[in-house]
Amino acid sequence: MDGLPIDAIRESFQEGLHKGRLVVQAPTGSGKSTRLPLWLTKAGRVLVVEPRRMACRALAAHVASLKGTSLGQEVGYAIRFAQCCSEKTRIVFATPGIALRWYAEDGLHSFDAVFLDEFHERRWDTDFLAAVLRSGEHCLVLASATVDGPELATYLDGGLLHAEGRSHPVTTTYTEEHRLPSLQGLNERIVRAVRTGLVQEDEGDILVFLPGKGEIRDAQAALRQGNLGVPVVPLHAGTAAAEQDGVLQPSQHRRIILATNVAETSLTLPGVRVVVDSGLERRTQRYGGRTVLALQAISQAAADQRAGRAGRLGPGQCFRLWGRQARLKDFTAPEIQREDLTELVLASHACGSPPETLEFPTSLPSEPFETARQRARAMGGIDSSGQLTPHGQALFTLPLDPFFAHLVAVVDDAALRRASIDIAAALEAPGGLLPAQQTAEGREALARFAPEPCDAWTLLRLMRHDPPSEVFCKYNDLAAARETARRIRHHLDLPTNVEAEALPVRSEWLLAMLRNAPEAAFIRRGQIKRREALVNGQGFELTASNSSRFADPAEAALVLAIHSLPGTKGTQQSCSRGTCLAPLPLALLRQAGIGTEVPGQPAWEDGRVSVLYRHEFAGRVLEETRRYPEGSLLRQAVAHLLCAGQLWRESGKRLLEDIQAWNLYCALGKSQGDAVVPEQWVEHELETLGLEAQEDLAVLAPQDLVFEGIPSWERAGFDRRYPRLLDLEGMRISIDYDVAHSRITLEKIHGPRKTPPTRRELPPWGRNWTVRFRAASKVVLV
Repeated sequence: MDGLPIDAIRESFQEGLHKGRLVVQAPTGSGKSTRLPLWLTKAGRVLVVEPRRMACRALAAHVASLKGTSLGQEVGYAIRFAQCCSEKTRIVFATPGIALRWYAEDGLHSFDAVFLDEFHERRWDTDFLAAVLRSGEHCLVLASATVDGPELATYLDGGLLHAEGRSHPVTTTYTEEHRLPSLQGLNERIVRAVRTGLVQEDEGDILVFLPGKGEIRDAQAALRQGNLGVPVVPLHAGTAAAEQDGVLQPSQHRRIILATNVAETSLTLPGVRVVVDSGLERRTQRYGGRTVLALQAISQAAADQRAGRAGRLGPGQCFRLWGRQARLKDFTAPEIQREDLTELVLASHACGSPPETLEFPTSLPSEPFETARQRARAMGGIDSSGQLTPHGQALFTLPLDPFFAHLVAVVDDAALRRASIDIAAALEAPGGLLPAQQTAEGREALARFAPEPCDAWTLLRLMRHDPPSEVFCKYNDLAAARETARRIRHHLDLPTNVEAEALPVRSEWLLAMLRNAPEAAFIRRGQIKRREALVNGQGFELTASNSSRFADPAEAALVLAIHSLPGTKGTQQSCSRGTCLAPLPLALLRQAGIGTEVPGQPAWEDGRVSVLYRHEFAGRVLEETRRYPEGSLLRQAVAHLLCAGQLWRESGKRLLEDIQAWNLYCALGKSQGDAVVPEQWVEHELETLGLEAQEDLAVLAPQDLVFEGIPSWERAGFDRRYPRLLDLEGMRISIDYDVAHSRITLEKIHGPRKTPPTRRELPPWGRNWTVRFRAASKVVLV
């Protein structure tokens, strides 16, 4: 077994295991991912938690070869939909999702040691595993490639070991002056940098870091057109297993490897001497209560990790496609600080450890955590007492994002459930199954294949029927999506024959989705200048992506997938794009109960009272309905009309004057009675009079409503001392009394007079009152 830098700490590692908690801080390429699992077998059976499926498979195969055994015997792996291990396997590499499910089943009772590799990536699931295991009986080891080792050791109350890496000097070249990482002109800049790297380094592979599968495809085409004479090979999560294995093996010839950040840490790529870094990645973030992928600049720590790939074999080159002066964040924030936490809430309850009972490496943000708990309750995942429900258990076990798991699990109709599964599986494909068609033939063929301009239904047709040859489709990803759908269907005991199944009624599926995911309903803002913008009930805004088929005249959509993209000024500003939109009629929103009903002003028409109700959603009126209220709603409407002067004008005016005079009378301390709210008093009197139905209005008369407030023998004198309207020479004024602040405000109603009134013209209120006069916007003391 060849020596690796990590071997220098083997003895210290074995001694440190006695504490049961250990943090190993070692750079990428030191050998920690392959050596530490072997050393940990001294403690017993080992579970190695790796963030990525590709790394699980590759590392398990490599460690098995080091031990000289077949994969699946002493060393194996377990990833979603694939397991190559048994109870006798001594070292099992597993993804965090698999580890969580095993923990929920038996607390990882069959393992003696747990190794959380690449912990510096700070996924929510590995943070949770650390939180539940730190006080348990397992021997726990965390490995980090960055400088957060001391903080993690303090958190675990464990030991800390440092190991050096195998690294040679790497010359870093910035291709821009001040520019942030950007997609603008990216392919041209990649070709230039790769061409330069081929010239400056006469041996070794060139590794190009790109944010996603779509950018890899575009860069691959650009590099092939550049006629560089070097094979171009992709490496990402969707790459076929055999192709992944080929990339990870040494090559006799130089290669240009186009990779996402899967190549940043765990995987060892032999022979790399040049790194070309776009400085971009697709990173999760919270948006509208959901976790979406956002195109963002990488952190400085990630940039250093990527550059280090060029220095494994000897001095290397790193070309950074951004400016030297561009400010990158030091580190990427942990997932629990930037993602929707609903999945964490469900997983923690399934594991018997609610989040509030645990101490995490980084504290849970209070507001997103509370939002996630409310969403889990709204989904029916946890009950009012905080206990996991059977539906919550189903959401946890489904290998889907909670949003889609809920939409699959909650639908009773089998055909609609199968449609939801197939669409969810299609949306898992990185970069989508169906890019925007670049040719007229492709667009016309797609329109014939899927006549409805609905992204969701287009994907469903694609999952169940092969498209015409003129339609550009990612067939490898389509095959993988169909297999995913088959496995999820099998998990739910549903028929697994995805292809050639008939489509359900689209409107029925839309209605079921809207009723169970109202936050996914978006509507156009209704502004002519910004008609492309859609907004949901929480005020989150997006526009349809270029690949979406959503278009006029559709006014609303069910939005199932959202990506965040950099704005025109680089990655510091972003805008959200809907990549899977299902257009729907406004009436369907109303039918699903989305939006709120807002009563308008009542009206008096032909002896009846009516109210115009508006059903509103996100600032748009979906429907208007005129109704004739009964009971308490009728009394409220009549009281409003009366006090607004729209019913029995003179009687209503006199009634208001009587109540206002009484309220002032009480405020001045002339009575021990309570102030009266006019509309409430009228409602009460109408109830006493027995007003229940529209027919009762015919026998109601103004003289039925008389307010007996100030005694009649006092009223005339009180009105002279405290008038509410006063006619002066050349002017009429209204008078407002603020007894609490001993303030009287006079306001000019009309008249040619320009000068304010004098105290001599006014009633003898006394010097305890401050008197102000307002005319238009001007206010003066009298």
